[in-house]
Amino acid sequence: MTPDIRLVAVDIDGTFMRSNYTYDVPRFEHLLARMREAGCNFVVASGNQYWQLRDHFPGHEDELCFVAENGAYVMDRGELAYVCTMPEETVSAVVDLCRDYADEVRNVLCGMEGAYCERGAVTDEFFTEMRRYCHRLSWVDDFKATGDQILKFAADVPNERTDFFYDLFRRELDGLVEPTTSGHGSIDLITPGCHKASGLARLAERWGISPEQCVAFGDGGNDIEMLRFCGIGYAMDNAPDDVKAAADRVCPPNDEDGVLVALDELFA
Repeated sequence: MTPDIRLVAVDIDGTFMRSNYTYDVPRFEHLLARMREAGCNFVVASGNQYWQLRDHFPGHEDELCFVAENGAYVMDRGELAYVCTMPEETVSAVVDLCRDYADEVRNVLCGMEGAYCERGAVTDEFFTEMRRYCHRLSWVDDFKATGDQILKFAADVPNERTDFFYDLFRRELDGLVEPTTSGHGSIDLITPGCHKASGLARLAERWGISPEQCVAFGDGGNDIEMLRFCGIGYAMDNAPDDVKAAADRVCPPNDEDGVLVALDELFA
């Protein structure tokens, strides 16, 4: 066992979860008990909604930590530790730009109370697909009038146009939001400086531990900051080369339970 590890952070899609959105529950629970004995907290760090993330760990919701919405919503074992919401002016500017590209940009607006799709802007099929990632999802008539505090935008664009829209958002919304992508046409628009690593840094400061005592696992571009922040960063074998270049180690792919394999070694 490596006794100095006090925080283990895992991305969900393409990292902790297999492609069929399952994981080895008994094996994980055995490892969770070993981590607890070692004084190590398990952190789920994802761009996904908090309500969706906690549903993956029934019975453990209040003993795990969550860095959700790419760092905008941080829960420490059932207690809200940090939240970062967007000003109305920022929300309005993002909505206006995305409406200029309505034929290609499909959006989910993510808030404190839930997530939203705009009627007429996306199909029922898209709404149903997004419920996999947002367990609290509802329709609204206007993104500018949800009545909720907004955490981020989750934009879906044509896969082959990901780089175009990433550059467009960075250029046109500079200083308001920062685009981050996990690839495959998914681009999150988040508050600048608010990402998974910033969420982990807040938890580390809260617990009085150092980055060297932290381990992270990821597979996408939005994991790079936390892989670099932590003392040990693992890229999944299914990750692209730029993510592997940011990591210290590579573990087996998500479909071979790579996170659990590595944790078995770290907490042997």
